[in-house]
Amino acid sequence: MIIYYILKRLFLAILTLLAILFVSYTLLRLAPGDPTRSDMFSGESGTVGHRDKVFMENHALRKKLNLDKPVALGFILWLNDVIHGDFGVSAAVDPGRSVTEIIREKIGVTIKLNIWALAVTYLLAIPVGVFSAQKAGSFADRSSEFILFVLYSLPVMWVGLLLQALFCEGGEFPILPLSGAEPENSLHLPIWQFIFEEFRHLLLPVVCLSYAGFAGLSRYTRGSVLQNINADYIRTARAKGLPENTILWKHAFRNALITMITLFSGLLPSLVSGSIIVEYIFNIPGMGTLSLLSLSSRDYPLQMALFTVTGILTLSGILLCDLLYMAVDPRIRLTK
Repeated sequence: MIIYYILKRLFLAILTLLAILFVSYTLLRLAPGDPTRSDMFSGESGTVGHRDKVFMENHALRKKLNLDKPVALGFILWLNDVIHGDFGVSAAVDPGRSVTEIIREKIGVTIKLNIWALAVTYLLAIPVGVFSAQKAGSFADRSSEFILFVLYSLPVMWVGLLLQALFCEGGEFPILPLSGAEPENSLHLPIWQFIFEEFRHLLLPVVCLSYAGFAGLSRYTRGSVLQNINADYIRTARAKGLPENTILWKHAFRNALITMITLFSGLLPSLVSGSIIVEYIFNIPGMGTLSLLSLSSRDYPLQMALFTVTGILTLSGILLCDLLYMAVDPRIRLTK
C-alpha cells in the first residue's frame, strides 16, 4: 500500500510541478523586458550596418528562445526539450553555454554550505529546545528565550557585514578570510591544511545561514516538547518509575519530532537554491548568486532550469516528510 501511495503522490507531484512551471514561464513572458532587449545585447550605438547586425542577432535569439511564439506554445516547446534532457543554453549570464553545465558548476559550493548550515541548525537547536522545555519557566528558560528572539530578529545583511568588520581581513580581529568558500590553490595544500582553510572560509557564511534557523527551530522544539511533556502518557511513564531522561528523549521528544519534520520539508530546496544575501556578502559563486544574475539579466532558460530544480526539491521534501511521519509515529497511516 505504501508503494501505491508513493506512486499516487508522484503522479500528483508531476501535475503540480507542471502547473508551477507553466505559471512561472507565463509570468516570465509577461514581465517587461527580455534577453533580446537587454542592454547586454543591444550593443553600442554605431553604424547602420552594426545596428542591423545587432537586430538580426536579437531576432535569431528570439526565435531560438521561442519568444516569437504564443506563451502556451513556447512552454510546450520548452517542456519538450526538458523531457529530452535539454534545458537549453544561457541567453545572458554566460551566453551560448549549456544551462546544465552552469548549474553543475555552481551547485557544489551551495550544497556544501547549506548542508553544514542545516547540520549546525539541527544539532544545536534540538538540545537547546529540549533543555528549555525541561526547565520551562526557569531563569535559564527565560534567558534563552530572550537571546533566541534577539537572534531571530537580526537581519542577515547586518550580521554578515558586522562579522566581516570584526573577524575578516581588514577588520578588528583579522583571523578569517574576507570572501570565498574555499582556499585558493587547494589542490596543492596538505590535507590537514586544506581542512583548516576550508573551515576558516566556511565558518562565517555558515553562521549567517544558520543563526536565524537555529533560533526559530529551538522555539518550535521547546513548544512541541512542552506540549507533549504534560500529556497523560508521560504521567503514566513517570508513574511506572522510568528515568526522566528516558521519558524526555524516548517518549516526549519522539512525538515532538512531527513538528521538526514538518519544518524540514521547507529546508530541502534551500540546499540548492542558496542564499542570495550571504553569497553576495561573502562573494561566494553559488546558486544564490546565479539566481540573482539570471533574474537581473532575464535569462529565461537559466531561470526556468532553476525553477524546475527548486520545484522538484520542494515537492520531494513534502513527500519525504509524509513518509517520515509514519516512521516516527506508527499511528499515522498514509493510506487512510
